[in-house]
Amino acid sequence: MQRSVVFVHGTGVREKSYDQTFMAVRSALTGLLPGAETRGCFWGREAGAGLALDGASIPGYTGSRGGRREEDEDVAVWGVLYRDPGYELRLLGLRPAAVSEGRGQSPAQKLLEELSGYVPSPQVRGAFAEHGLGEALDRAVGAVAASPELRDAAATADEGGYEHRHAFARAVVATALAEAADDGADSLAGLQRDALLSVLGAELHSQGRTLGATVAKAAATPALLALTWHARRKRGRHSDHLVVPAVGDILRYQARGQSLRRLIKRTIEHTPGDAVTVIAHSLGGVACVDLMVEETIERVDQLITVGSQAPFFYETGALVSLEHPQRLPAHFPRRWLNIYDPRDLLSFRAAQAFPGVATDHEVDNRQPFPFAHSAYWSNSKVWDAVGTWLG
Repeated sequence: MQRSVVFVHGTGVREKSYDQTFMAVRSALTGLLPGAETRGCFWGREAGAGLALDGASIPGYTGSRGGRREEDEDVAVWGVLYRDPGYELRLLGLRPAAVSEGRGQSPAQKLLEELSGYVPSPQVRGAFAEHGLGEALDRAVGAVAASPELRDAAATADEGGYEHRHAFARAVVATALAEAADDGADSLAGLQRDALLSVLGAELHSQGRTLGATVAKAAATPALLALTWHARRKRGRHSDHLVVPAVGDILRYQARGQSLRRLIKRTIEHTPGDAVTVIAHSLGGVACVDLMVEETIERVDQLITVGSQAPFFYETGALVSLEHPQRLPAHFPRRWLNIYDPRDLLSFRAAQAFPGVATDHEVDNRQPFPFAHSAYWSNSKVWDAVGTWLG
């Protein structure tokens, strides 16, 4: 039986910190589950909190240097694409399906046929070959063209499908560069990478319209900062680091959590293997519990929550999918490991809240709060517990 793992991050996480955490998780799992594929579900950019009015509601936001530059966000998204090339295609696939008008092939059918059968021209091949990426290009095109992410994304394409073509091109470039890096090649500078994307995109008739024009200009690392006079002078920056990503994510999930649950479900569906273990941190654990209560998620037979608030939400009546004294449905995964640290004030015990299903394991990250909340992945005792539980 081939097992895969899906990792779902927690509240307040954005591109930079997600990439670091996912690398640590995947590295640890390589030793515990040799041969298993680890996929990540990065939701912070698409389903996390953002400032739709660029901080207009926050006193002194602009003057106190809140926000991030657009080019910084683009660099951070490339970091996600190198680990998950299908990320942008997956987001497109979650849009409503395009309505076909008239007879003949629909825009979705045309796009899927064109992209799945795409063969790079000599010009594109030459551009990639100049950097020793000729063979990597062929493998990348084949992998993206055959991916379930492309199939699902094509169903939402309108006439022209420019965003879809752009996402396809970025996925191909990311796949090729990631493969080369894994083989020990030096990384290309951003300008060289963008030049390859431009050549490929022009051939695919894509336009430089990227996804998520209104996404958050949020920073990567959550922190708890006192709102003292000194902090007030830097309120914009603190809002980026705390209020928007950390607190905002929780508020947005409670109000509009369906988009996050849909993204988790689609990530699992796109993950290969006969069985899937889901590892979820913090708010990601809450979303996974809600999802698996509401629906039967095929192939998922194991759930691992780390530093999660799901038991507390259930006990306080805040869990979206289940209200006490209701019990977990029969289709919920019967093996659930819940890891918590008493020093982490955002982690809670699950065994008494969900008897017969959840198993608690206490660890000590030897860090004060809030640092304890993000210190699990470097704690060897966490991975010892996971390895023992996985058997």
